[in-house]
Amino acid sequence: MRLTYLPDVEPRPRRAAIGTFDGVHLGHREVIRGADTVVTFDPHPRSVIAPGSEPPLLTTLERKAELVASLGVAEMVVIPFDRELAARSAREFIDHVIVERLGARSVAVGENFRFGHRAQGDAALLAADGRFETRIVPMLEIDGEVVSSTRIRELLAEGAVEEAARMLGAPFIIDGEVADGDKRGRELGFPTANLFPRPGYVTPAHGIYACRVTLDDGQVVPAATSVGVRPQFDSELGELIEAHLIDWSGDLYGRRIRIEFLRRLRGEERFDSVEELVEQMGRDVEQARAVAATPGSSLTSGAAHDDADA
Repeated sequence: MRLTYLPDVEPRPRRAAIGTFDGVHLGHREVIRGADTVVTFDPHPRSVIAPGSEPPLLTTLERKAELVASLGVAEMVVIPFDRELAARSAREFIDHVIVERLGARSVAVGENFRFGHRAQGDAALLAADGRFETRIVPMLEIDGEVVSSTRIRELLAEGAVEEAARMLGAPFIIDGEVADGDKRGRELGFPTANLFPRPGYVTPAHGIYACRVTLDDGQVVPAATSVGVRPQFDSELGELIEAHLIDWSGDLYGRRIRIEFLRRLRGEERFDSVEELVEQMGRDVEQARAVAATPGSSLTSGAAHDDADA
């Protein structure tokens, strides 16, 4: 898939799906279906329009591109969102972006897509323009619940990673470079690969999770992962994501890993003794091993419907 920024786009007949598409969840996929080009925004529009009010994001731009590519889309066009773009009227956005720059012959958007200065443009305005066809996609529901980036964020904040995965179409993922921790897990017999949460992005609720970890050489390893602040010990590291790779040993410092969150096993706890903690960690590892080995515990990679803040 080709990734292009709007200033570098060459006009051509395009079937464009437009939205922020944070998470590229199942609803987004319905918007993207049939498109050869996905048009998205970076940074999140609310970070420019009302700094400080933007939601924590589900996906980095790189992860979004990966998910979009997995849907068979040929091109992703990134529109740099700045104050100049935010000040453009909805009509200017249609004329100068959709028609002139993109050359779109068809446009797909979610029913609640808004654009232009003060969000005055909507799907109906697009549909009224005869220069391109417009497909307006209704909100997707699963078991009576609307699929939205907002709802997925709420589920992850509750630790409900399985429910979030059903809406995403794949397990929620965090990736990054393994960093030094306080080596407490190694002292307890459970060494961990540690990631610091990325500012501005979603981290699941504190607790212990059954996960799969993909290493930078392609190996996939079951893991018991702790998200939290380690209440059993004094630490100055703050919130940390600590993955114990089951039946694996080696040096991961400085290497990139990807953690798939499959199931929350329990909340973060403080035990009466370190011995009790170690016993519980052993049970966590066995439970995580079983979950990671269960067929269907990892959904098909992908994800995609644009909501008001998605």
